[in-house]
Parts: sequence; C-alpha cells; structure tokens
Amino acid sequence: MRRIKIAHFGIAHDHSSNTMAALLDRPDLFEVVGICEPDEQMRREFDHFPVYNGLRWMSEDELLSRDDIEAVVCEGHELRSVSDAQKCIDAGKFVHLDKPGGTDLAAFGRLLDSADEKGLTVQMGYMYRYNPAMVYVRNAVQSGKLGTVTSIDTSFSVQYDAKKKKWLKQFDGGMMFFLGCHSIDMIMQLLGTPDGIESFNCSTGFEDDGSLDNCFALFKYPGCACTVRASGVEPNGYGERQLKVVGTLGAIKVQPLEQPTIVRETFYKDGLANPYKEYSQSAFPGYLRSRYDDMMAEFAATVRGEIKNPWSKEYEYAVQKAVLEASR
Repeated sequence: MRRIKIAHFGIAHDHSSNTMAALLDRPDLFEVVGICEPDEQMRREFDHFPVYNGLRWMSEDELLSRDDIEAVVCEGHELRSVSDAQKCIDAGKFVHLDKPGGTDLAAFGRLLDSADEKGLTVQMGYMYRYNPAMVYVRNAVQSGKLGTVTSIDTSFSVQYDAKKKKWLKQFDGGMMFFLGCHSIDMIMQLLGTPDGIESFNCSTGFEDDGSLDNCFALFKYPGCACTVRASGVEPNGYGERQLKVVGTLGAIKVQPLEQPTIVRETFYKDGLANPYKEYSQSAFPGYLRSRYDDMMAEFAATVRGEIKNPWSKEYEYAVQKAVLEASR
C-alpha cells in the first residue's frame, strides 16, 4: 500500500496534537514529512506537546510548493483554518480540516467548491461520525428500527477554567460554535437540514468577562424537536455528554459518548406489559481503536482514490450554515 506524504499546517486547534498522534500511529498509511505554524506566537504557545518532538518544522511556502506533499491536515486556529485550507486546495493538496468551518460561510463554501472542481477532498474533523456508537445510532435510524424519530436530545459540555472561558470570547457563538457543532453534526446526520433553528446563548458571568459559556439551541423538524446544549461551566460536563434519540418504536441513549462509551436501548414492545418500570438494555456498538483512527483511514482512502468522500460538500455546507445560525 502506498504511503501518503502528509504535512501538518497549524497547531493551535485543541485537536492538533491528537491528530498528529493519529498520523504517527499509522505509519502504514502516512509519512509525516513536516509541520508548519506560520504564527510565531502560536508556535511558542502550543509547540510544547511531546508528539511534535523530532518532527521537521517547515515554512508555509515550502509546505505549499512541495509537489510530493499530497495531503495536509489543517489544525490551525479556528478563525484562520479555512484560509489555511484554501491555500492547500489552491496548491492541489487534499485537506483534512478540523471543525468547525470558520465564521465566514461564503469562504467555507468557496473552499468546498474549489476542492470539488479540482477533484480534491476536504474532510471535516467531526470525529464522532466514526464513533461506533454514532454509527450504531445512525444505522438504527436509517433502517427504521426506531420508527419515526420524535426527538433528539444532545449535550456536549465541559468544565473549563477561567482562562479557557475568556478564550471563548473570540467566537460569536461561544460554546455553541466551539463544541455544540459536534451535536449539530450528529443531529443532521440523522435528520438532515432542519426547518428552523432557535438559539439561546448566554453568559453565566462565572469566572470570566462575558463569554458565551452557556448555550442552547432548538432544531425544528416536522413532528420532532431536537435540543443542543453546550456549556463550559458544567461540573463533570465531559462525563454527561450524551446523544439520546427517541422514536415511535424505540430509543437509544449514548452517555457518556466516550471513555467509556455506554449505550442503552429501549423498544416500545418491551414496555407494553408494564410501562412504569425501567426496561432499557445495554448494547455493544463495536470497538474503536482510537478516537481518530477510522477518520484518518477514510481520509487516506480518499487521497489514494479508493473511495469518494462519503460526506458531500452539500452536507458539509448545510452543517456549517446550521452551526453559524445556532451561534447567533
């Protein structure tokens, strides 16, 4: 199997070091030729992660001009990453772009269109698409196992310190933009584009200077309401992250989403005899080697031309549009 020569562009994203670790963990797929962070302040702030030790640092010009570099993972600052990705697409390189797709929807759309015109991939870094529990839920909904979906409730929260909450202020949508995007992607994988979105994004004022650290959105579908909650001030918020999908024939709840992933499912027929009791049961969705492994393996397959990117530009654009609408 041909190894793909890949470079790492930007290191300010929270997932940067983990994505690099995933690349290095698959030497059968990738040859990491170098890493680039053109912003010296960003490099000083984030280059302390051990995973970067021993890697060759390169300039932006070298990264973009080298013909042997086929693909680039764009892990720069969220407000810069789309422009980084555009430079890579313009240079004829496949791109993995970490989520979300920036704050300029038109620029994100141009990125997707130009990649499509050149026959290149822009893979978005929504790693939960590959989580076995998400795959399990997606298959259950698409197969009709749960009947007609009547509600989806999601929570994607965390407990941040004062410094991180202050950092959130740079995003208009705060936590909804930064982490709520994961839940939005989950909902839209299952139900597509909503008929409407209402949001309630606010600041608790706790240990910060007004960042939107307490966010909520309602996604409206025919006969179905879906909720997105994203808080930066929730004790054990990580452990309380959830995806709950309710249908007319059954329901599946994933909580926590990972480390550990716990899945419980319930079916309407099991409650007919006595609905006033707990009758859910555990389910095993499958094993995932690591959080990013299947995602990067799929990216490699698109670069080698073995598969077409299963996530269309229309879907990616719709998700990003919804993220920005929910971040109002």
